[in-house]
Amino acid sequence: MEAGGERFLRQRQVLFLFIFLGGSLAGSESRRYSVAEEKERGVLIANLAKDLGLSVEELAAKGAQVMSQGNKQHFQLNHQTGDLLLDEKLDREELCGPTEPCILHFQILLQNPLQFIPNELQVIDINDHSPVFFENEMQLKVLESTPPGTIIPLGNAEDLDVGRNSLQNYTITPNSHFHVLTNSRRDGRKYPELVLDKALDREEQPQFSLTLMALDGGSPPRSGTVQVHILVLDINDNAPEFTQSIYEVEVIENSPINSVIVTVSASDLDTGNFGTIAYAFLHTSEEISKTFHLNPITGDIQIVKHLNFEAIKSYEVDIEAKDGGGLSGKSTVIVQVVDVNDNPPELTLSSITSPIPENSPETVVAIFSVSDPDSGDNGRMMCFIENNLPFVLKPTVGNFYTLLSEGSLDRESQAEYNITITVTDMGTPRLKTQHNITVLVSDVNDNAPAFTQISYTLFIPENNSPALHIGSVSATDRDAGANAQVTYSLLQPQDPSLPLDSLVSINADNGHLFALRALDFEALQAFEFLVGATDRGSPALSSQALVRVQVLDANDNAPFVLYPLQNGSAPCTELVPRAAEPGYVVSKVVAVDSDSGQNAWLSYQLLKATEPGLFSVWAHNGEVRTARLLSERDAAKHRLLLLVKDNGEPPLSVSVTLHVLLVDGFSQPYLPLPEVATEAAQTDLLTVYLVIALASVSSLFLFSVLAFIAVRLCRRSRSGLVGGCSVPEGHFPGHLVDVSGTGTLSQSYQYEVCLTGGSGTSDFKFLRPILPNGLVQDTEQE
Repeated sequence: MEAGGERFLRQRQVLFLFIFLGGSLAGSESRRYSVAEEKERGVLIANLAKDLGLSVEELAAKGAQVMSQGNKQHFQLNHQTGDLLLDEKLDREELCGPTEPCILHFQILLQNPLQFIPNELQVIDINDHSPVFFENEMQLKVLESTPPGTIIPLGNAEDLDVGRNSLQNYTITPNSHFHVLTNSRRDGRKYPELVLDKALDREEQPQFSLTLMALDGGSPPRSGTVQVHILVLDINDNAPEFTQSIYEVEVIENSPINSVIVTVSASDLDTGNFGTIAYAFLHTSEEISKTFHLNPITGDIQIVKHLNFEAIKSYEVDIEAKDGGGLSGKSTVIVQVVDVNDNPPELTLSSITSPIPENSPETVVAIFSVSDPDSGDNGRMMCFIENNLPFVLKPTVGNFYTLLSEGSLDRESQAEYNITITVTDMGTPRLKTQHNITVLVSDVNDNAPAFTQISYTLFIPENNSPALHIGSVSATDRDAGANAQVTYSLLQPQDPSLPLDSLVSINADNGHLFALRALDFEALQAFEFLVGATDRGSPALSSQALVRVQVLDANDNAPFVLYPLQNGSAPCTELVPRAAEPGYVVSKVVAVDSDSGQNAWLSYQLLKATEPGLFSVWAHNGEVRTARLLSERDAAKHRLLLLVKDNGEPPLSVSVTLHVLLVDGFSQPYLPLPEVATEAAQTDLLTVYLVIALASVSSLFLFSVLAFIAVRLCRRSRSGLVGGCSVPEGHFPGHLVDVSGTGTLSQSYQYEVCLTGGSGTSDFKFLRPILPNGLVQDTEQE
């Protein structure tokens, strides 16, 4: 009973000790876990959530990641349970070789907030390798005179396991004359030595066949054997002796193949075959036999494989010098590998964020680690990026770095950055590694559409077809995606009374403008309106531009003759004195064209005359003149057909008929009006004069004016008509204005104005000039 209580007390103490140790590990930042090698993938190593004192949800929210050094990933993290699992089967010998303990370093990365927790995993060795001898059998020669106690070197075995699982001791059977010693070298490897226990007698037993066994310390132990054949020789009383028991040499790791690194030398005082020495490796490993070559005659040791300081830093090579009698001597060559800067730094990218939004504050773009397997300055590193980039590198823990944006970015200035991360060591010469990262900048709607022009002026011809494309506006948006998609719309016109929706329309997608109806230059020569451009961002941004539409005139109006009137009534007759000189102005054709520009430029042409060559017309102003002296032989009545043509394309024209009567008795170029003219008559005639001058504005207006004149004259006719015509009272203006702007009449006239339809019509005509001194031609005869 008392013994049971003591056992319970001890168990309690052990339990409290484990609880105390467990609490200490949970509170520390760095933890060491362990797992036996050769475990299958998916084996549970630990529950990280529990060890970090976090729930599974908190572990996932912090963006936990497991990162191994280098590019090989040995672990996986189950985010649903928080378990750290083995991602692959581990081979301790492949990972660490003879190094013990075998430690794999890894980090737990918590991104929110950024935190690195270093951890270690110890890979525990299992006894999965047996000791192996490098020779199938050993041949030994021993002089019969060899005294008991003599030590004879034997070839060693090698076991890839470590610790207790590695090779521990050697045994030999049968052991009637010999036993074996197990010795350790500097690097911990065990090698056997055969010890002679009693004197040999070649004549009694010339040879021995023994079995050498190598045993490891595993449970159960593993073993390997080799046959040892011993030939007993006649006396050879001098064994070879090396000049040095230990040779030490330093070799640069990048030394060329076949370089001689050292020469060993031994001598033997015997002569003949007993004094002939051959050199060979002793207790050699597979790595040594692949790396070095020993010349058996000269003792030169050459390297036959490139040395690698990062893999093996030193070699311990045993050399045997054996003479022809079978006696041998031993020496050790220690090769120290000197590091050179032959490994560029390595960069391992853990995470990258792309794209990142513009106008955002400092943002983590990438997290990475760097490493260099070289030593000293060759393994010291520094990391940097280009100076002209809006990014910055910040070291964190260990060899981890964080790449961050330095302030907000502008996608419209630069939408993509190619960042080169350069890692260089401090060796000679310096080696570097570069890693390129492409970071895209995502768009926000921070730019309104911009028109290519502040204002647009568009030209088309009048009388266009409906839906005619009259021009386009264009706006661009420096943003991207929907933020750069532009929609066009019509805004209010400059003139609010203008019915814009019946004049033009706009394609909302491409800014094309279309005329909705035929435009008339004579009614509307120009109009203005605003066009808006709006993007599809949220919130939407917009801008506007002014559009001016200038209607181009087409030659769609023929000339209109103001004088002489061509209204189908009895034509007026121009009176010309027979005594008129050549160049006498007979009359002037006055015409207007409601078009503009060259479409309204008029020219005059005499098409047909009763007597050719008697009259001519001035092409630029419509004046009809006599071409020669008149004579009594010339007929009294003449009919002239004139053509008035504009300068449009194609030209439009109108014909004019002019009647001329040759009379006798006066030759003055003009006659004054009688002084009995009243002020009212002068006012009426002046009205006629001004109205005719303005008639070029519109043919509709001209008809209104003519009606007005007819009414006024009709009123006067009730008080002063003689027959069907009235004589204007007062002075008629001295000339008619040339409304086409090409010149004026060179003569002045006074005309009788005749109402052709009585008082109820607006038709009128100029009949004839009034002769001086009251001489009036008989109108009944004419």
